[in-house]
Amino acid sequence: MRTAAARRTAVHTAMTAAELSERRACRFTGFARSTQRYRAQRDDAALRAQLEVLALRKPRWGYRRLHWLLGRDGTHVNLKRVQRVYRAAELHVRRRRRKAVSMMRVPAPAPTAPNERWSMDFMSDTLGDGRCFRIFTTVDDCSRESPGVLVGVSLDAERLTSFLDDQDILPNVLVCDNGPEFTSQHFDQWAHARGITLHFIRPGKPVENCYIESFNGRLRDECLNESWFVSLADAQRTIEAWRQEYNNARPHSSLANRTPSEYARTFTDPSIQRQLLTNELHPQPHDRYE
Repeated sequence: MRTAAARRTAVHTAMTAAELSERRACRFTGFARSTQRYRAQRDDAALRAQLEVLALRKPRWGYRRLHWLLGRDGTHVNLKRVQRVYRAAELHVRRRRRKAVSMMRVPAPAPTAPNERWSMDFMSDTLGDGRCFRIFTTVDDCSRESPGVLVGVSLDAERLTSFLDDQDILPNVLVCDNGPEFTSQHFDQWAHARGITLHFIRPGKPVENCYIESFNGRLRDECLNESWFVSLADAQRTIEAWRQEYNNARPHSSLANRTPSEYARTFTDPSIQRQLLTNELHPQPHDRYE
């Protein structure tokens, strides 16, 4: 019996079974009466509530990473205490089958303005000599405009955050899957420092990231499958040229056959808004693009 709780149980069992007094039971078990009568004075209700909230936000994180989140939010507490409260609240990470739902989700509301919510994902392709490279894609869920595309052989969380920091503006929400780059501590710390909310889709549910999936499909069909890349620099130039064309010259059927950049300007240019209102009142026939 190494723990105090186990010794208290032994003393209580001896008192009940042999009808001994507390003094004689403690003497028999070699347990101090002061420790037997000790009652903890600490209140873990606030800490437990914090851990329960963090466990909902990070359903696949254990107590060590939740302890790191507590410290980042200004709650400095001993790791062993966090572990004890974590176990008492039964917040253990459950073993689950692949693609099982980790937490309840609700459909995300549609964005109402540009730069309110972006989606991001990874793609991969090969060069002419067989070497593989990766593509980090982003798209604005409201305007369908792609803020940027990063092409490289190795794209870790540090490169992603540096690339996003180079953008003119950052969104309020980033939608992503559960890849290691997006769930890393570095990426989480970066998003927290900039006030960005990370919205993770459910594992095995790419339909919940439909905006970037649609963009990736166009990129694959119109650029990657039609190009032969002789080098990484060639791939970067070709993909960036396609992104510019996608934003500024490719009509989008869900935007009333306007380009993403034209649609984004409707939120800032009053004259375009008046013109759009006139077109809605008196619609003109037009061809529908794919």
